Amino acid sequence: MASLKERTASGLLWGAMNNGLMQLLNIVFGIFLARMLSPADYGLVGMIAIFTALAATLQESGFTSALVNKKDISDNDYNSVFWFSSLASATLFALLFLSAPLIARYFGQPELTRLSRLAFVCIPLAALGIVPQAYLFKNLKVKEATVVRTSGLLISGIVGIVLAFRGMAYWSLVWQQLCYVGITSLGKYALIPWRPSLRVDFGPVRQMFGFSCKIMFTSIVTTINQNILTVIFGRLFPARTVGNFTQAFKWNNMTSSLVSGTIAQVAQPVFASIQDDPQRLTNVVRKMIRFTAFLAFPVMFGLCIIAREFILITISAKWADSVALLQILCISGAFMPLQQTYQNLIVSRNRSDLFMWITIVQVALQILVVVVLGSHGIELMVAGYTVFNVLWLLVWHYYTHRLIPLRLTDALRDILPFLLAAVAAMALAWTAALAIAGIWLSMLVKMAVAALAYFIIMKAAHAQIMEECLAYVFKRKSNKEKSE
Repeated sequence: MASLKERTASGLLWGAMNNGLMQLLNIVFGIFLARMLSPADYGLVGMIAIFTALAATLQESGFTSALVNKKDISDNDYNSVFWFSSLASATLFALLFLSAPLIARYFGQPELTRLSRLAFVCIPLAALGIVPQAYLFKNLKVKEATVVRTSGLLISGIVGIVLAFRGMAYWSLVWQQLCYVGITSLGKYALIPWRPSLRVDFGPVRQMFGFSCKIMFTSIVTTINQNILTVIFGRLFPARTVGNFTQAFKWNNMTSSLVSGTIAQVAQPVFASIQDDPQRLTNVVRKMIRFTAFLAFPVMFGLCIIAREFILITISAKWADSVALLQILCISGAFMPLQQTYQNLIVSRNRSDLFMWITIVQVALQILVVVVLGSHGIELMVAGYTVFNVLWLLVWHYYTHRLIPLRLTDALRDILPFLLAAVAAMALAWTAALAIAGIWLSMLVKMAVAALAYFIIMKAAHAQIMEECLAYVFKRKSNKEKSE
C-alpha cells in the first residue's frame, strides 16, 4: 500500500490535473458564451447565482466532512446521510420555488421568477451527489472524480453554447449549470460500490449532526459571503454593471480555484489522518502553505497584469469595464487558497464550531464594509472587500495557532518569499511590456517574462517546494517510461 506521502503527492498531482483541465474547459466555454451573450444576460443570472452556488455547496456539505472524519464507516451511515440530505434539499427547493416572485421583486426584474425557479432545480440534484462525493473524497479517489467532473463540464458547456447560439440568452447559462450539477451528482454513483436502500435510519445523522450541521451552516455562510456582492450590486446597479462584475468575479474565482481546488481535494483527509501527532501535523500544514503560496501568488498576480489583454482578446471590448474589477479581485484571489488551507486544518481538528463562528463574523463584517462604501461606486466597494479578506487571513492564523504549534513568524517565513518573488517577477514583466502597443504581443511578453523570472528566482533561492514538485513529476514520468 502506498504511503501517506505518496498518496498525498498523487492526490495533489491528480488534483492539479483535474483543476487544470476543468479551468481550461471553463475558459474555452466561458469565452464562447461571453462573446455570444450580453453583460445584461450575465447580470440577470448573477443576481440568482447565490442560489445555484448553494446547490454546489451542498455537494461539499457538512456531512461530507463528517463522513470523511468518521473512522469506522458503514453502509448505514451513507444511507442515513443520503435520505436526510434528499429530504432537506427537497424542502429547501419548495420554499425557494414559492419565494421566486419575492426575489424578482427585490431586484426589480420580473423575468427572474421563471429563471430562478429553473435554477433552483440544481439544489435537490446536488444533494444526490453528497454521498458519492464523500466516498470518493474519503478514499482520495481524485482520479475518478476528475473523470466525472470533466465529463459534466464538457457536456454542460456544449449544451450552454448550443442554446446560446439558438438565441436562448440568459436561459442558456442556467441550463448549463443544471446539466453540470445533474451529470456530476449522478455520474459519481457509477464509480462507487454503494447504493441507497429503502431502509431509512436517521440514527447516524443524529450522531454526526453536532459536527456536520456546523460545517453545513458554515458552508452556506461562506457561499453567501462569496456571492453577497452580486446581491448587493443587483439592488444598487443596472444589470449590465452587475454583469461586468459577474464576469470579473468568474475569471478571478476560476483561476483561484485552480490552486485551492488542488489543495482542497487532499488537505482535509491528510490532516485528519495525522491529527493525533500535532508536530507532524504542523510540519504538513507548513508544507501545504508553502505549496499553496508557491502556486497562488504567481498565478493570480499574473492574471492581474494581463487582465486587460486577456479580456479584450478573449471576450471582446464589450467587457472592458470588467478589467479594473478583475485586477482588484486578483489580489484577494491570491490569498483565498491560503485561507482555505487554514479552514481545512480547523475542520480536520473537529472544530467545526470554530470554523462556523469565524466565518459568520467574517461575513457580517464584510457586508458592513461593502455597504458603508456603497455610495462610492462599485470599484471602491470591491477594493474594500479585497482589503478586508486579505487582512482576515490573520484571524484564521490566530485560531489555527491555538490548535497546533504554528507561529505567525513561521507562517510568514513560508508565505513571504513566494509573495515577494511573484511581485518582483510581475513587476519585471509589466516593465518589459510597457513599450509594446499590440495586445497580443503585450500579453505573450508579460506571460513569458513573468514565468521565466519567477522560475529563475525560485532556482536562485533553492526553493525546496519547487524542487520537490519537479522531482515528483519527472520521477513519475521516468517510472512510466520504464514500465513501458
